[in-house]
Amino acid sequence: MSTTDKASTGAPQQSEDSAEPALGAAGAQLSTAPLEDSPTGPAAGLGVIGWARWFWRQLTSMRVALILLFLLSLGAIPGSLIPQTDVDAMKVEQWKRAHDFWVPAAEKLQLFDVYTSFWFSAIYILLFVSLIGCILPRTWQFVGQLRGRPPGAPKRLDRLPAHTTWRTETPAEQVLAHAGSLLGRRRFRTRSGTDHVAAEKGYLREAGNLVFHMALIVMLVAFAWGKLYKSEGGKLVLRGSGFSNTLTQYDDFKSGSLFTPDELPPFSFTLDRFDATYEETGPQKGTPRDFKAYVTLSRGAHGAPEKTEIEVNKPLEVDGSKVYLLGHGYAPVISVTDPAGKVVFRDAVPMLPQDANLTSAGAVKVTDGYRNQKGEREQLGFSAQFVPTFAGKGQGTMLSQFPAANFPVLALNAFHGSLGVDSGLPQNVYQLDTRKMQQFKKENGDPFAQMLLPKETMTLPGGAGTVTFEGVERWATFSVTQQPGSGLALAGAVAAIGGLAGSLFIQRRRIWVRAVAGPDGVTVVEMAGLGRSESARLPQELAELAAVLHERAPSAPHPVEAEEAEGERG
Repeated sequence: MSTTDKASTGAPQQSEDSAEPALGAAGAQLSTAPLEDSPTGPAAGLGVIGWARWFWRQLTSMRVALILLFLLSLGAIPGSLIPQTDVDAMKVEQWKRAHDFWVPAAEKLQLFDVYTSFWFSAIYILLFVSLIGCILPRTWQFVGQLRGRPPGAPKRLDRLPAHTTWRTETPAEQVLAHAGSLLGRRRFRTRSGTDHVAAEKGYLREAGNLVFHMALIVMLVAFAWGKLYKSEGGKLVLRGSGFSNTLTQYDDFKSGSLFTPDELPPFSFTLDRFDATYEETGPQKGTPRDFKAYVTLSRGAHGAPEKTEIEVNKPLEVDGSKVYLLGHGYAPVISVTDPAGKVVFRDAVPMLPQDANLTSAGAVKVTDGYRNQKGEREQLGFSAQFVPTFAGKGQGTMLSQFPAANFPVLALNAFHGSLGVDSGLPQNVYQLDTRKMQQFKKENGDPFAQMLLPKETMTLPGGAGTVTFEGVERWATFSVTQQPGSGLALAGAVAAIGGLAGSLFIQRRRIWVRAVAGPDGVTVVEMAGLGRSESARLPQELAELAAVLHERAPSAPHPVEAEEAEGERG
């Protein structure tokens, strides 16, 4: 076949004077992006209205949207490096003490509340407005293009980046019919003209672009919804004890600014048993293997009890809330009697783990019912250390050798006086405030302290009473969270990935086929393609289409070859 085929070479040539009006219009129509402002900017308008129009066009441009998205990413960095008040107020106070020089500047910039700060909210809202302003006109233009038809062929197809031509004896009408059928089978939208067929493909590229930006808006809405209506609370539950999902039951609770306690779903559960297993031997000795809490759950105010389990990374889901198993530990059961032998305290006291082997520390506070040898009301306090596996006297200190309760030991330091619980100030339940207390002394004046095994009893000096280590209970900590918008955020993320993939890997392109009968009666076929961006796929695709069409409309003999053949026959 005799052709001038730019597509088959794989290196399309661009003519110097290719900016003719028809080609320029065809290229411009491939884009659904709003037209850029003129170089004169707001000077084209008058006064306040001109400036307002210019500002709006700048804010809703894709360039500004990308800048705001980048600023939002930068703004989130301090929230990852600096402790946040709504996450852990204790860490914020520790950070302030360790970096006191930076505290005034950090507070003015609201670096301890990054995600609710004025500057982060401003970026967030501007990005939201910018994306909406970008998407609405582009969507309208895209819908208009979907409802429209492919544009007619430019006058000079040979000036397009990918072009091929040949002569055929097949009539022009049949060539165009074959071309329309071929392009239709390849899922091109086609339009027939007087001497050409126009086809277009790749609309999903712009659709993917729009889906990506709409998904960003969905994720922004989900993020705002989650921050405003979220709730998260923690609760330590002893084995045999229960929890009811009401605000007063939580040990700590954080929520969004628009959350109300009425949004807590009604349910309760009782911790029936907690099991923990560890590696017994080898280099991984003591490494946790499995944690599992067995609970009895009641849904609603009068729900029937049901047995269920909660494991690490396998939360319990109840009416939109998730109950996570966070940690566990030991609670020695301690009883205290006064000088008259009356039991004034008996309870399981949770101890706070200090290391991976569950060496634990805590405090026992006897606030009511105790009278000393003189009959005066007094309060008792015991600073306690507990180890589930003690190495034995003379073989180790109060550090656990293994996290399981193989050889539990409790060490107590006894105090008497005022615990300060009546001052109205909050206290840490795991620490003992001894500023208004005195430590019990031995006869030789040394501080009184003693280590106890289960079922052992120690007698306080001077007949002040007794303390008995009765046994060991288990406790587990649970986190109850409500995170509205998480499903919406996941859907937005998936849609964003799909839209981005479509906008990156799908190419918008147009193909034109022209067939015109020449002066000698032979049909001249021209095929050309135009894409939104330079790509080797367009010339390759045009070459493949041309090869298929050429089978239906093969090349006619060259005039010189035809004359030679006629001469040979003569």
